Amino acid sequence: MLLSSKLQANCTIAKFILQQTFKKRPCSVLYSTVCYGRIQASIWQFIEMQSDKSEIIHTRLIDLGYYIYQILKHDFILSSASQFEVRKNCFSCTTFLKKDKVYPNSLEAVKDIPSGATLLVGGFGICGTPAGLIKALVQTKVKDLTIISNNCGLENFGIGWLLTNRQIKRMVSSYVGENEEFMRQYKNGELELEIIPQGTLAERIRAGGAGIPAFYTPTGRSTLIEEGGWPIKFKKEGGVMMISEGKERRNFNGTPYIMETAIRSDFSLIKAFKADRSGNLIFRKSARNFNPPMCKAGTISIVEVEELVEVGDLDPENIDVTGIYVDRIVKSNYEKPIENLILSAKNLEINPSSEIHHRIARRAVVEFKKGMYVNLGIGIPSICASYISKDMDVTFQCENGVLGMGPYPMKDEEDADLINAAKESITVLKGASYFSSDESFAMIRGGHLDVAVLDGMQVSQYGDLANWLNPKQMTKGMGSSMDLVSSLNSRIIVCMEHLTPDGEPKIVQSCELPLTGEKCVDMIITERCVFTVDKLNGLTLVELGDNVTIENVIESTGCEFQVADVVMPMKDIN
Repeated sequence: MLLSSKLQANCTIAKFILQQTFKKRPCSVLYSTVCYGRIQASIWQFIEMQSDKSEIIHTRLIDLGYYIYQILKHDFILSSASQFEVRKNCFSCTTFLKKDKVYPNSLEAVKDIPSGATLLVGGFGICGTPAGLIKALVQTKVKDLTIISNNCGLENFGIGWLLTNRQIKRMVSSYVGENEEFMRQYKNGELELEIIPQGTLAERIRAGGAGIPAFYTPTGRSTLIEEGGWPIKFKKEGGVMMISEGKERRNFNGTPYIMETAIRSDFSLIKAFKADRSGNLIFRKSARNFNPPMCKAGTISIVEVEELVEVGDLDPENIDVTGIYVDRIVKSNYEKPIENLILSAKNLEINPSSEIHHRIARRAVVEFKKGMYVNLGIGIPSICASYISKDMDVTFQCENGVLGMGPYPMKDEEDADLINAAKESITVLKGASYFSSDESFAMIRGGHLDVAVLDGMQVSQYGDLANWLNPKQMTKGMGSSMDLVSSLNSRIIVCMEHLTPDGEPKIVQSCELPLTGEKCVDMIITERCVFTVDKLNGLTLVELGDNVTIENVIESTGCEFQVADVVMPMKDIN
């Protein structure tokens, strides 16, 4: 096979470096991490020997790492694990020598990612997803990947491409959504799933990038997250092959917390709006989401950008992530679809089947007071935003990184970089701000929200909530729910229909479904009534819906409750 002059030169350089590195050492040194430091020292020695150092420094030394890896792989018998370690470290010890971080295309930027690698992949739904890098990774045909990402994309976009191509061994996510192919592979034992609350996922990644090995959080206590037992992998013939382990609990100031460990990855695939050639990044609107913390937690961070400018063209005041965290940059104007395009209507149209949902949402809005910061969950809670008047002065927070959410956009005003937690197109109001997912959950866990409105599958008489997993239905994940119900000082309102589709009560003596949180609910609003919740004494009926009697509520509720001295008609917005 004829080699280009550049390829021949790089192979010669690689062989020289290996000769210098191992001339006095046996081959077994390859199994030691000392090997990588010596390779690095030999590279520096080679550079010092050159008369024209600028030329070699400007060379793509990451390619040199590739040739070193190939020689090691073919000249010595290495296990797959050893090959991966050699490859990863050859690249990491040569990457920093590259002055130019810019790659010509996505395929060049990801071609060294090996099978078995662990990847952090940015995005929330498909917003802020590094689609060009993922598409290139599909072309490399690597397999057995561990993908850490908030979601698993769609079947025909983003991480869903890797899933359909059977390149993923394990997904680590908080919400897998509506991807039926994902569920098919998971239920058939073809795919592992580690489920993590969204805020915990964000903080574990942030901690990894900051060099913090572990931390304590209230999120997930008294649930499957703390207790363990989540089915990570099923057997193909049926039954569970692998389950999650429990967490360590510790009390601080009388409050229980569980320990979570940091997350780092071999590679991070990141989507940013703009970068300069040194790697300084600027993100756009809610497309930042998980991208900033993930960029900092990757051994090698590869960033896909829409705009690339020269060093010095970006105002230092506007930089979101500094270039020290970025190893590779590629410009790629890949398509940016909107997962759930919802447009504003001048007159809110309500079909009969959803009328009770709107009635429940309007009652919840009555609880909002001027100056409040409110988080709305998916489902019925998301309808609340449609009933906020301009003079109400309530600020909505979206956990994907928006404070000051506005109504749905008018036609042609939608923006693929601006969505809410339900992945719907939105607008923002004056005074709005954008931030990363780790910052968002610092707001939530830190008790800076006044109210969180959530949907529910079951609520117990003492305020336990189950709203993330029903074994009879498609697994989706808890998303942000566990973080929200663990929030300090935030009031939790659950909005749901009173009965299941099968006519069973959703308000019960004790939750049979896996818990989202223990004794966390403050108010329950259904189409039939309103309950206040006392964590020690139970429920009190305070309001009745139209044409509903106390006897109706007793018959349709699965637990005992107290009745207020005066039961009012269900309130509505003016």
